[in-house]
Amino acid sequence: MSLPGSNAAEREKSPTPVLAGARVNRYLLPRQDFEPAYRRAFRTGELQARARAAVASLRACQVCPRRCGVNRLADQIGACGIGRHARVAAAFAHLGEEDCLRGRRGSGTIFLSGCNLRCVFCQNHDISQGRAGREADASTLAGLMLELQAAGCHNINWVTPEHVVPQLLEALVLAVPAGLRLPLVYNTSAYDSPETLRLLEGVVDIYLPDFKLWNPDLCARLLGARDYPEVARAALLCMHTQVGVLHLDESGLALRGVLVRHLVLPGWASETRAILRWLAAHLGRDLSLNLMDQYRPAHRVAAEPGWSPLDRPLRRAEFARALAEARRLGLRRLEGVSD
Repeated sequence: MSLPGSNAAEREKSPTPVLAGARVNRYLLPRQDFEPAYRRAFRTGELQARARAAVASLRACQVCPRRCGVNRLADQIGACGIGRHARVAAAFAHLGEEDCLRGRRGSGTIFLSGCNLRCVFCQNHDISQGRAGREADASTLAGLMLELQAAGCHNINWVTPEHVVPQLLEALVLAVPAGLRLPLVYNTSAYDSPETLRLLEGVVDIYLPDFKLWNPDLCARLLGARDYPEVARAALLCMHTQVGVLHLDESGLALRGVLVRHLVLPGWASETRAILRWLAAHLGRDLSLNLMDQYRPAHRVAAEPGWSPLDRPLRRAEFARALAEARRLGLRRLEGVSD
């Protein structure tokens, strides 16, 4: 999950990357050949049908792997803490995302409140678990997307959308005829149900999943979801099948594909190794990967004793070993890392 507190001013100093030579050609999708997937789905009526089916599923909610079964159409609350309407904590041109997303004018991020995980180290816990923000119906969500487009953003970036996909699809149906035409980024923890991902096939252009942890016991303790690893693996495979490797336009901006994030955690190199090995084996060496080094103690880890080794920042040597492992495995498309 991307962070509202990222150093936008620092990133704004550097221009949109322009990749060179064969590297561009290999992953190039010419801008003139690109149309957001959801626009095609709207023309055929498929987007409207998906939105209706998704909203209907809220009556006995099965939207995420929690499968709470509550009637969110009646504003009942399940594990995610969100009822009939989504809540929005912030919407802005985010200059702290990956270069291929933020460009010069920012990624049009919509930070959605609530979450289906309970990460003890969450840096956005006031949004994810405190549900900070305001309620937003379909018309309001559509308006936010159009405002971000009008502000010059390069894409629309739904942050933590897993539990509000029906509401977002409902809004997308309103935004398309009003002129929305930017690539759509699905920025997720990867704790997504297969049914919901099927609803997003042919709608989402760019999947941005965060593969957090590998060991089920650790996931139960730190994320509140023992089944996270198997759910995340299935979700990443589904995403990769839908949109493939990340393709960029002539300026190095992402248009379609998968970009995986992994936040390297202090003291658990074995988790990172297992995840990197699986990614290399199942998604291939052309996978775009952002190994993230910005871990800091937050939320319960910062406030309560007993969370070692998460109670300290990541060491440079730990990140260097993670980076070396990725390179050893042949994962060559490392975001933000020079060759």
